[in-house]
Amino acid sequence: MSGIPVADDVLDSAVTVLPLNQVAAVLGISSNKVRQMLRDGHLIAVRRKGELCVPSDFFVKDGVVKGLAGTITVLADSGFSRTEMLRWLFAADETLPGTTPVNALRTSHGTEVKRRAQAMAF
Repeated sequence: MSGIPVADDVLDSAVTVLPLNQVAAVLGISSNKVRQMLRDGHLIAVRRKGELCVPSDFFVKDGVVKGLAGTITVLADSGFSRTEMLRWLFAADETLPGTTPVNALRTSHGTEVKRRAQAMAF
């Protein structure tokens, strides 16, 4: 079993993160499945206060924010590290609906977010 990739915690301390057991509860799956999602690049984890956590902004009532996994894949294909991905997803951008890429994803503007992520590769 491979290790779980972990990003540096570059998030503002006000950004709420959920430990893996809470992520599992939110998604209605096992903690092992959450770990697999992290290994597969569908989510990004940070270590906060010694515990592996995932930003709560990655989740909506129905599960993982639509388009997040695809955006992470595009950023990975562009050579971004997990830490750089996290920094970009939470960076303020007043030209995006929602003011950050992750909030734009949360408000169904995934096409624009992915377009910008793809453009950064060139």
